[in-house]
Formats: sequence, C-alpha cells, structure tokens
Amino acid sequence: MTCETGGDGPAELSAVDDPAEMDGDPTELSAVDDPAEMDGDGLEVAVVGAGAVGATAAYDLARRGAAVTLYDREGVASGASGRSAGVCYAAFAGRPDAELAGESIERFRRLSGEETFPFVECPYVWLAREGDDRRAAAIREDVERMQAEGVVAVEVDGPALGDRFPALRTDDVAVAGIAGAAGHTDPARYTACLAAAATGSDASLETGSAVTVRTDPPRVVVDGDERTVDAVLVAAGAHTGRLLAEADAPIAVKPYRTQALTASATLPEPICYDATGGFYVRPHPAGLLAGDGTEEVAADPDGYERGADPEFPAMLLDRVTERCPDANPELQEAWAGLCTATPDGDPLVGRRREGVYVATGFQGHGLMRAPAIGERIAEEILGGPGIEAFDPRRFSGEESFEIREGMAL
Repeated sequence: MTCETGGDGPAELSAVDDPAEMDGDPTELSAVDDPAEMDGDGLEVAVVGAGAVGATAAYDLARRGAAVTLYDREGVASGASGRSAGVCYAAFAGRPDAELAGESIERFRRLSGEETFPFVECPYVWLAREGDDRRAAAIREDVERMQAEGVVAVEVDGPALGDRFPALRTDDVAVAGIAGAAGHTDPARYTACLAAAATGSDASLETGSAVTVRTDPPRVVVDGDERTVDAVLVAAGAHTGRLLAEADAPIAVKPYRTQALTASATLPEPICYDATGGFYVRPHPAGLLAGDGTEEVAADPDGYERGADPEFPAMLLDRVTERCPDANPELQEAWAGLCTATPDGDPLVGRRREGVYVATGFQGHGLMRAPAIGERIAEEILGGPGIEAFDPRRFSGEESFEIREGMAL
C-alpha cells in the first residue's frame, strides 16, 4: 500500500478528503496484520473522527467485516493527530498502559514501511536534574516498575547517559531512564494510511461532514439526514466531549492547548524528555521537533489559537540548546494543538451508553497508543471485552477537575 499525504508537522500536512488521493492497495497492509477471530458481518458502525484512533478503529472494524462509515468534519488527520509530535514509546510503568504501549510499538513496527508510513526506531530518555529529588525518585520507581512489567528500561546516572548519548548535556543530570521500545513516526501519514486501509476493506469515508450524535437508539445526523446504526464510536479529539454532551451522554474530559516547533538542527538521537525542564525533543526530518507550552486551562476546540505564542519559540529553543549544546537549532515552524485531559489522567475508552462508544482523554499520548487502542475498541464494539481501567462510565461526566500536563511525573 502506498499513501500520499503531507509530512511531519502542520506546514506539510494536507488533510486527505478523498480515498482516491490515498494511493495504493490496502491488502498489503492487511497481509501483515491478520484480523482476530471476531466477525462483524452485518454490524453497521459509524466512527466519528478521522484522527489516528478513529482511522485505526475503522480499519480494524472493516477488516473484521463490519459496515463502517468514517466521518470527519474536516479531513483525515486534520485535528490533533496532524499536529501531534509523533513520539512513540512503551515507557509506561503500570497496566494496562504498559501492555497497550507495547502492543502499539509492535504494530507500528509491523505496519510501517516505505509504502505505508515511517517508524524510526530511536531510544527514549526521560531525565531529572540534580536537586529535583521528587522527579528523580519518580524515575527510579518507574524504571523498577517497568522492569517488573517486562518493559525494556534501564536506569542510568549522568555520566553513563553522556557516554551513551553524546548529543545530550548530562553534567546536571541526577538520574535518567532509557526505554528501548521507542521511536517516532509521521502522524499524518500513519493516519492517512490507516484510513486508506479502512476504505480498502470497504469502509466509507465521509469528510467535510459535521456529525451530530443521538442515542437510544444510536444514530448520526449529517446534513439533516438521520441514520440509525448498531454502534457509534466518537473519537473526535477535543470535540468529543461536546458531541457526547449534546447526545445526553456526557463524559469527564477537557481540551487543553499545547505548543511545539520544528527546527533545522543536528540531533541524531535520542528522543528526550527533560522532566525538570518540562519539555521534550526528538529527531525530525527537518532536524528536530520539540514541545512544551502546555496551558493547564480548558480550551475551546472551535476558537483556540493555532499559532504558537510569540515568545514560545525562543524560550523553548534556549532550553533545547542547553540540553543539546551541539544541535544549533534554527526555527522552522511553531504551532499549537489540543490535547484532552480526564480527572485521573487515564483515557476514556469503551461503551458510554448502549451502542455509543468513546475514545478520548489521552493526555497527549493518543497517537502513540492508537494502534492498540483502535484495535481494542473495535473488539469491544464487536462484543469482546473492554479495557476495564479506561471504562468511561467510571465518571458521571459532571465532575469538576483540574487539567494536568500529560507527560508530567
């Protein structure tokens, strides 16, 4: 399967409206991704939101025989997925996160290729600086828990980190964790390829379609036309909460704004999260991609500022240069996107009401877990077990809570 779409970052991203624009034979993708023993024949499913999770779920439902329509108010990967950093890692300390992240990394590896989407293997490092005792203790504890879960992770001090990754300044590092199951991808290409594979498995793609969701029975309304289906999956990113509130199925989720940039630079590896400094940086075709700028206040998904704050690029590049002294970054582009938060920091994935399912609240980790989450929610819709820890019904949807940065320790 080949797939033509934009590159890694908003300037290159061109949302795909027509399956014909996503060239190729999706059977090549399915050939290395055998469907599970579940039969969706005769089941009609509407998937609202053609981001990474929605496109993956549509593909997994369609390849099991369900009649799927994938809707998006704009185009494929036109929202948070297209503005994602593309960082993928299995550095999660507890279940089910560790299990899902591991499944996702393996699926990224299996499905990626020159004609689908890139997945570049690259170690993931997270570190705490001297004097930051709280985060240092958290890193040590997390590495120990990861190892107990079978996650490939090691703890190192500053000198050992510097020996392994000369591109990093490490003289101020108290402790770091290194995860081997990690890499980075092009979020737009991943999403477009999974949407193309879904249409190749007979799903329909309807972009430019603003959808209203109704319940009892599950229905979607598009341009005044109402359609009753067996199941609706709402995976519309920052718009998910509003769609379900209007459907009298509220969920506990809030969108919040984050910022990122790309810069020409020299940065071979690793992916690095400076927990004390509160920013991440990874290799990128332009040189590097870095992110920070989390605003811990609720954002309006229809009215947020999509450009970066004026002072953001210089502030972040100064911190990147401090951590990566030889990178010599020069700004290419900066932008803002939206993530979604929940009261306990875990996503909402599963059945909200009879026939109505949700996948949101990923705290900035949606793209990296999309391969596993899409498959798991498809299995639940087809009658399989859900992810108990992520059951959206653990909240009423009326909770008051504060937004917390997704990558914070």
